[in-house]
Amino acid sequence: MYKVLVTDDISPKGLDILNNDEMIDLDYQPEIKFNELLEIIKDYDAIITRSRTPVTKELLERAEKLKVVGRAGVGVDNVDLEECSRRGILVINTPGANTIGAAEITMAHIYAVLRRLHLAHQSMLEGQWDRKRFMGEELDGKVVGIIGLGNVGSQVAIRCKAAGSKVIAYDPYIPREKGDRLGVELVDTLHELIKRSDIITLHCPLTEETKNMIGKKEFELMKKGVYFINCARGGIVDEDALYEALKEGKIAGLGLDVYSKEPPDDRIRRIFEFPNVSLSPHIGANTYESQDNVAIKIAQYVIAALKGQFVEVAVNAPFTITEGFENIKAYLELAEKLGSFLTQYAGGHFREINVEVRGTIKEHIEPIVAFFLKGYLSPVLDTPVNIINAPFIAKERGINIVKSTREAGLNFKEFIKITAKAEDKEVIVGGTAFYEKLPRIMLVDNYWIDIEPSGVILMFENRDVPGVIGKLGTILARHNINIAGFRLGRLEKGKIALGALQLDDKLNETILEEIHQIPEIIKAKQVIL
Repeated sequence: MYKVLVTDDISPKGLDILNNDEMIDLDYQPEIKFNELLEIIKDYDAIITRSRTPVTKELLERAEKLKVVGRAGVGVDNVDLEECSRRGILVINTPGANTIGAAEITMAHIYAVLRRLHLAHQSMLEGQWDRKRFMGEELDGKVVGIIGLGNVGSQVAIRCKAAGSKVIAYDPYIPREKGDRLGVELVDTLHELIKRSDIITLHCPLTEETKNMIGKKEFELMKKGVYFINCARGGIVDEDALYEALKEGKIAGLGLDVYSKEPPDDRIRRIFEFPNVSLSPHIGANTYESQDNVAIKIAQYVIAALKGQFVEVAVNAPFTITEGFENIKAYLELAEKLGSFLTQYAGGHFREINVEVRGTIKEHIEPIVAFFLKGYLSPVLDTPVNIINAPFIAKERGINIVKSTREAGLNFKEFIKITAKAEDKEVIVGGTAFYEKLPRIMLVDNYWIDIEPSGVILMFENRDVPGVIGKLGTILARHNINIAGFRLGRLEKGKIALGALQLDDKLNETILEEIHQIPEIIKAKQVIL
């Protein structure tokens, strides 16, 4: 018998599943205070929460029997993941349970701004009958641009196509086959989507890569009279730039469910003054169906976990590093770093990734692959990725993972080599661990190079002529950026060289733009590990 404590309000459908399982002893206390929880948590095998209950180190220290933390929802900000992992406590959430709700609120905002429904409603309440004022536009025939073709974006695409729209999408981490299945044209660049779209809707996570992804330059590229919808995450859009675009009349209609600060502050509330704005208070997941789905899924997942079954939606490692893994800890770290490096340096959209493990570490290929995928996927997702769910996420995204082993270590005793293939490119990265303790990236494409995989790294390709490093140093010095280390690889004197500068501080877009203006620079990319 497993004792399960539910500390927040969840749908009765989830409670029924827990109550009806003969192995579960359910205790439902949705109003319990934290100090009361501290006193009783020692008796429970699992706890199910929402956002109200903090699962802190203090709580976990008292949870002598706790095996599972279930978070009914996507976010786990209220859970101390590190402490849970250290104690071997599995943390589970419910990604995808509110997909339809999020898609439908997007469609609601699209129709609202196209037909001016929010304005027409208000005018009727004021006793007006001004039909000419509310001349609208049809979704039929419009080009809808979807940024992020994941679960929610795909559902929005289906609905827009059903309405007669031409749907295009930008998502460098989704294979073209998925676009083909949905009848969606995948474009190569964000700017191409922005230029072509009559309606733009966001469905990507908030990451370092997507933060303020839509700014002044992007709004300038949009069609005059564009409709713009954000029901994904606040922070993806530069709200100052959004305000200016509204002020200049660039945007015909704006729909917002999310904001960079919630509730919105005065800086954001300036946007609300425009009449062509449809607003909602982050209610995408607030449907009876979504809440039922969340409760049902978390109940099922927690029961499965307690019974020792594999749960693919775990958001932390289900095991601590044991003695058997102690000797390869550096290689697990290396694998994760290689994954993160590959994503940041070369981008996504790889259809096949070959993970080749050489030397005696080949017997540990499964955890090595899992750690690599964790590193590869984490920079582009805002939901937690770990060694448990990473392979499932990769499969979901249409990435074919090919595993192989060899006895010889490719110039080294042990070596991990990653070959990532897309329709138009192939990228190779690889590395080893010196003294079995010091991870190093040693191979980037065909260049042998020695990079410490930590901190800020400026990767650049350049024509191999004198003066390039001097020009780079001058730019960095002007911006007070210190160089901590430098590595160079080249295949042939006077041809193309690959360099890596390890820096003490991150580079902003202005500095990167200056670097790209150096005539000898072919490519420059900032990687943060």
